[in-house]
Amino acid sequence: MIGNKTVVYTSGTFDMLHYNHLKMLEYARALGDILIVGVNTDELVASYKSQPIIPFEERIALMKAIKGPDVVIPQKSLDHIDKVKKLHFDIFVVGDDWTGKYDYLEKLGICVVYFPYGDGISSSSLKKRIYENYKKLQQKVDSHLPDNIEVTTVGIEKK
Repeated sequence: MIGNKTVVYTSGTFDMLHYNHLKMLEYARALGDILIVGVNTDELVASYKSQPIIPFEERIALMKAIKGPDVVIPQKSLDHIDKVKKLHFDIFVVGDDWTGKYDYLEKLGICVVYFPYGDGISSSSLKKRIYENYKKLQQKVDSHLPDNIEVTTVGIEKK
């Protein structure tokens, strides 16, 4: 708490910003007076999953540009004990895909809320859909070539 204001902290990769991200931010915003958003650095993300599609500098710029967050900061660690001390937040909101991971914050007096994403869109599902559509297009293009033509990394060659 800062003054008499309730401080909410939420964080994430926010790769390929989508509707579920916005729903979680709107929910977090409604829980308090000040919303601080941590955006995971590329180095942090690489420590637990594949690299984001959108570079950190662009993801943090997008987060700063949308309405809702009062403060946007880089997040370099998944351990939030230091952030509790520095930012004085009262509530931590994170997606329910992290259920149980941040229960330790409750011992520090923090209310931990695992936001239910539910079914629907995620950055991982978007990446998968883009890749599958790319593969379909690639197969379609390949099936239109005559048998004596081959596409290589150098260009088009006759067999």
